[in-house]
Amino acid sequence: MKIICIGRNYSEHISELKNEKPVDPVIFMKPDTAILLKKQPFFIPDFSEDIHYEVEVLVRINKVGKYIQEKFAHKYYDEIGLGIDFTARDLQQKLKEKGLPWEKAKAFDGSALIGEKWLDKNSFSNINNINFSLQRNEEPVQMGNTGDMLWKVDEIIAYVSQFFTLKIGDIIFTGTPKGVGKVEVNDRLTGFIEGQQLFSINVK
Repeated sequence: MKIICIGRNYSEHISELKNEKPVDPVIFMKPDTAILLKKQPFFIPDFSEDIHYEVEVLVRINKVGKYIQEKFAHKYYDEIGLGIDFTARDLQQKLKEKGLPWEKAKAFDGSALIGEKWLDKNSFSNINNINFSLQRNEEPVQMGNTGDMLWKVDEIIAYVSQFFTLKIGDIIFTGTPKGVGKVEVNDRLTGFIEGQQLFSINVK
């Protein structure tokens, strides 16, 4: 399976990191070794002193597709999930300054939290109006709505499939809203879609 991530997909998040608004979706990948094992805490790696949480709505692909037209993209997923793209911000900044790829900062072991619970997309009246949030130690830190995406889910699937064949089980991280921040040892991170808890993990 592939983990395909979309960066800079929320304007206010772009602003908070002082990044340039992209003309096309920013794509990066995570290997399957980035998946945080079920029921395991997130361990802060020793190569970074500034690991950030980034909560994101996830889409799981349900059939093989290539060069998918946007009008047909809705047929390629039937579940919505929630996860965290853990990012070594200090390392990422150094890589960006040198014009180098982000993988060491974004794709390290355990950097992709995928909530165990998935929701039927038909349970939502509108995929482009889903509220989601992240709490850190029971305090809200990120609140987003898929309506604020620069590129909506179906647009993302159509765009990504131009470059990569999508396969059953592939997961797309659709981008994070504003409010990203540093994790600390003993933090507890809890994610919600429309008030329903989809994950809760400890940081070690």
